Amino acid sequence: MCRILCVRSDERFDMEPHLAAFAQLARESPEYQGDGWGCAWIDADGWRVYRDISPVWEDAAAPSGRTTLLLAHARSAYRGEGIRVENNMPFFDGERAFIFNGELHGVRIKERGRIGAEKVFNFVKRFGDGDMGLALERGLDAIEKRTRYVRAMNLIVADASRRVHFASRFSEDPDYFRMHASHGDGARILCSAPYPDSDRRRTWTPVANGTIGKF
Repeated sequence: MCRILCVRSDERFDMEPHLAAFAQLARESPEYQGDGWGCAWIDADGWRVYRDISPVWEDAAAPSGRTTLLLAHARSAYRGEGIRVENNMPFFDGERAFIFNGELHGVRIKERGRIGAEKVFNFVKRFGDGDMGLALERGLDAIEKRTRYVRAMNLIVADASRRVHFASRFSEDPDYFRMHASHGDGARILCSAPYPDSDRRRTWTPVANGTIGKF
């Protein structure tokens, strides 16, 4: 299972401290999070995407700079399979960036994609006619009906207009799979877990299981 992060602000913020906290979170996770990582952010020219096969905590070339929207993903490959940089998230379709953390067993959907998470991304987009909130509500329900067991299905998708939608659902291990939200220093944060060593100015709120919403 993976770790995911979204940081959004109306004002430009420094990406480096958020990526450093995320790297520490991944390094200290009880599940191995070192099968590559990636991030996507928006600059003056639109989306930028970076991926690397090394663990996020070992990548000396991690992007820096300022942005108003950042997504990051640290990968834990299912059964250690498909460890290639092209399988790293965020996945990007030219308009939207997508990150996923979860585990599905016995999925019966036909969709293009190199790994399961990319198939989920492409599948849910069928259902909203451009409305990502509706696509998540309908698409994730359709996936769940076609899946023998959903251990967890947490995801974040953002577009070039900085609209961010997310979903969180899990069937076990809430200490690991429950997402958390925070607001501080003018930025809103949605993450797989609170930052390590969070300062007292920032409080974290657990996201309710089954939530689909905007961020």
